[in-house]
Amino acid sequence: MREQRLVFAVSGASGMNLAYEVLCAFAEQKAFSIHLIISENAKKVLHYETGGEITEEDFGAIVTESYRSEDIAAAPASGSWRSQGMVICPCSMATLAAIATGVGTTLIHRAADCMLKERRPLILVPRETPLHAVHLKNMLVLAELGAVIMPYMPAFYIGTTEIRESMRNFAGRILDQIGYQHSLCRRWPTER
Repeated sequence: MREQRLVFAVSGASGMNLAYEVLCAFAEQKAFSIHLIISENAKKVLHYETGGEITEEDFGAIVTESYRSEDIAAAPASGSWRSQGMVICPCSMATLAAIATGVGTTLIHRAADCMLKERRPLILVPRETPLHAVHLKNMLVLAELGAVIMPYMPAFYIGTTEIRESMRNFAGRILDQIGYQHSLCRRWPTER
């Protein structure tokens, strides 16, 4: 049986704690080999937001393999390299725009482009507010190409004010988009 691979990319938007919690929740499932790409700007934001409490090494310790963002010859840059999909969390507006316009200057852009052309799940977690017309147009372009635009929005019906639990619930919602069965989510009361 073929290994189930998942590409997880972190771009330079705010939301490094969210990225780490989602990645940890994925790793706990032990369902995928996780292939990580962290952009250079994400590394800067990671240091700024966490003050070194979470490091690039912490991300790397829970994944199967890590790739440099500038290595556009790495495996995820090829459509023939099979995977279950790709998550970009957080997804900066610059990354979103590059993917929407087909600019493949980094491994994150190129891997996302492969997901679109191969019709594999591409889930983007944009982290910006408010949004202007160009942001929204780029999101529409990507949605029309088959990407899932999934901003982090807490599910208030799960009955918690704990941010970590909310982020783990969100991780489950992402896994729903990939079609993976899990127990991370609290479902709407009729499904409990």
